[in-house]
Amino acid sequence: MYKVQLDDQLYKQVQRRATEAGFSTVDEYIATVLSHDLHEDTENLDHLFTPERLAHIDKAEAEIKAGNSYTAEQADAELAKRRAEWLRENPG
Repeated sequence: MYKVQLDDQLYKQVQRRATEAGFSTVDEYIATVLSHDLHEDTENLDHLFTPERLAHIDKAEAEIKAGNSYTAEQADAELAKRRAEWLRENPG
């Protein structure tokens, strides 16, 4: 097993990114990033599905299944209503 040295500032940045991406360790994050960078198959998008992103997708899916979502038409209607209200309150 090899070790890589990082200065304190870089380590803190990497640690923050690893946490934000849902990795349990900095080592796991660095290994994933480097593995992706070295991987020749650019069509494989598995690296984009971090634990945090998968949790977000699962939560959104549950909300949609529970009926807590808008259709595109409902969103357009709501935005048109809000725009009309804003224009009434802010003439000219």
